[in-house]
Amino acid sequence: MLDAKFYDSLRGLRLAVGHRSSMNLSGNRKSVQKGASAEFSDFREYLPGDDIRRIDWNAFGRLDRLYIKEYMEEKEALISILLDTSSSMNYGSRKKSLLACELAAVVAYLSLNNMDQVAVYDMQRMRQPFVIRGGKRAFPGLVRWLEECTFDGQVDVGEAVRQLPGKGQGAAVIISDFLQESFLPDFLKGQRGQAAQGKQTKGGQGKQRSALQRRQTDIPQERRDGVSGLLHMEDKSTLRLTLDAAGLRAYENALNAFTVQLGKECAGAGAFYAVCSTAQDLRQLIFKDLRLLYDI
Repeated sequence: MLDAKFYDSLRGLRLAVGHRSSMNLSGNRKSVQKGASAEFSDFREYLPGDDIRRIDWNAFGRLDRLYIKEYMEEKEALISILLDTSSSMNYGSRKKSLLACELAAVVAYLSLNNMDQVAVYDMQRMRQPFVIRGGKRAFPGLVRWLEECTFDGQVDVGEAVRQLPGKGQGAAVIISDFLQESFLPDFLKGQRGQAAQGKQTKGGQGKQRSALQRRQTDIPQERRDGVSGLLHMEDKSTLRLTLDAAGLRAYENALNAFTVQLGKECAGAGAFYAVCSTAQDLRQLIFKDLRLLYDI
């Protein structure tokens, strides 16, 4: 996992949340409720029982009517992180699972640093999230949880998203390689529209979703010509095929089409989508390639 110096460099960033928070606990997010923070919201006419210290006497002098100042109350947001723990995430010389945990840790750190609540889900165990709040002092517990994650078996991304509770406002970040046979026909083409569009919360507003994908796109040079055996990482089935120039072009075209279509579906649902490679420099990835995740 990343070191303390790297996390310290994240202090100037904050995750963007599409809607104002409606949760009840105090935090740093602007709420739909009115309160006593330092940020001015609006004026309204004085009503019996209002705090007379909030009366705007300048407005009274101009209008001969009593008005009070209202300020935006600050609440915490709920940041949900959905982590793909399937066997396919264990692929690569630098495993996708390691980058997935690093990305999850970064998102959680940014959230806790902003006094948000964080719920991290192993997509294979959606009913058992790891929930933390309380600022950066709670972060070591999240790191330990990520270090104990195992990546095996299979994950249904669409089903995991459908099981995500719709409590409160915030953002949901999906970290997956999206490598499942049913994903393209079912999830992307609208048959799982609830997952693609974002679940509706009890208050009637959807969460903002940010999908982060990591994938291994390069076929090793020594396997680009001749007969190769492919192993399915999750069900352990094998496929033997002959690779040639035409086959490689077909593979690359299909992969590009899949990525483009997934990006379009995410954009249509109001989500930010990024392809994150294990070969990328992590600082470049966090501070530049994923900059649209942040609101400052």
